[in-house]
Amino acid sequence: MVVAATCLVAAACGAGGDGRAVVTVFAAASLSDVFAEMEVAIEDANPGIDVRLSFAGSSALREQILDGAPADVFASANEGVMRDLVGAGAAQSPVVFASNRLVIATPAGNPAGVGGLPDFENDSPLFGACSPEVPCGSAAERAFIAAGVNPSLDTEEPDVRRLLAKIVDGELDAGLVYATDAVAAGSSVDRIELPAGISRSTSYPIAVLTDSSVSAEAAIVVDFVLSEQGRSLLVEHGFGS
Repeated sequence: MVVAATCLVAAACGAGGDGRAVVTVFAAASLSDVFAEMEVAIEDANPGIDVRLSFAGSSALREQILDGAPADVFASANEGVMRDLVGAGAAQSPVVFASNRLVIATPAGNPAGVGGLPDFENDSPLFGACSPEVPCGSAAERAFIAAGVNPSLDTEEPDVRRLLAKIVDGELDAGLVYATDAVAAGSSVDRIELPAGISRSTSYPIAVLTDSSVSAEAAIVVDFVLSEQGRSLLVEHGFGS
């Protein structure tokens, strides 16, 4: 079940109405598909746990956690974001569980004929990336700098899934997204790999949050993500281990 990043009822914080322990997981938007599968697997293996997922850009989730939003586990698409929470005493002992990389995604068939990063300097077609405040945006900035490209961007989206949706819908001719999101979009997009050395790997850390009222159950969720079954699901969705 995907829930908002705020606790609207008491049942969403600690114990559900059916007596199960509610574990609220804040996770980077790029983890949406694989964590939805993990939710089912965790609940099947642990009948006493009700996993509730909330997805957004990692930086936005960090701010919500620091502002006191109730959550038990945080999975970030950026180690710096996690370090901020550890430094603030809000997260405990993070572990890197996956990696990702950027690719160029275009609508199916690549109707604008985008060939690579240098095309992003043109005023047309329409290009997009994530906002620099979120991990996929900061990774895009690094890729442009490494390629010596000064991009002409028509939009900077707050998370990678919103950017991907605009590409799939044909509102953009190309954008820099995570490889896993291009995989999730299937035949709706074409994918162009970046040159070696341009697309650097992005690491994903996960941690139990300090203020969790169900820390034992939250640890079970983290252990599943780190398990062989969890890693297998991550690889199926295009993540590096």
